[in-house]
Amino acid sequence: MWEQLPALAGVVVGAAGSYLATSLTERSRWRRARAERWDQKRLDTYASYANALKHQINIAQRMGAARGFQHAVDPLDPEQGLTQLAEAEARRAAEWESVLLVGDAETIGAARTWHEAVWNVELYARGAKDDPAGWEEAVRRMSRARDTFYTLARRDLGIAGPPPPSGNWPRVWQQDGTG
Repeated sequence: MWEQLPALAGVVVGAAGSYLATSLTERSRWRRARAERWDQKRLDTYASYANALKHQINIAQRMGAARGFQHAVDPLDPEQGLTQLAEAEARRAAEWESVLLVGDAETIGAARTWHEAVWNVELYARGAKDDPAGWEEAVRRMSRARDTFYTLARRDLGIAGPPPPSGNWPRVWQQDGTG
């Protein structure tokens, strides 16, 4: 019996080692899968929020165009736009709750700055402000806030490298249309 003890100890050590290796592998696989699920959820959340806010921006800029401001070529009657703007704001607010749940603190801060900049543009679209230079600065501030949001969202998602550069809008068109 004593001569079988080393063989029995070898079996016990082998079983324990196998269990430990399998356990560590499964735990690592579970963590990786969980991280991938949350990365996908954050990506979907950030994209949905950005799309909702971009829709709101489009409406505000079109209303602004009807008031004589640049940045949109398809003016929208401000009275008609108010209803659309309210609906877009409601959608944005609903998407915002998801950002608050899954976003990191810096990206949430950047998202808040972006939608506050959009609200400032909306003041012009609604007719509460009417200074063309102020409109231009509000649109530039909104664009910078968007860029910051995308930079931080990409970082939170682990996407390497900077985001693509922003466009230089509005592009000044020449009278002959070749601008």
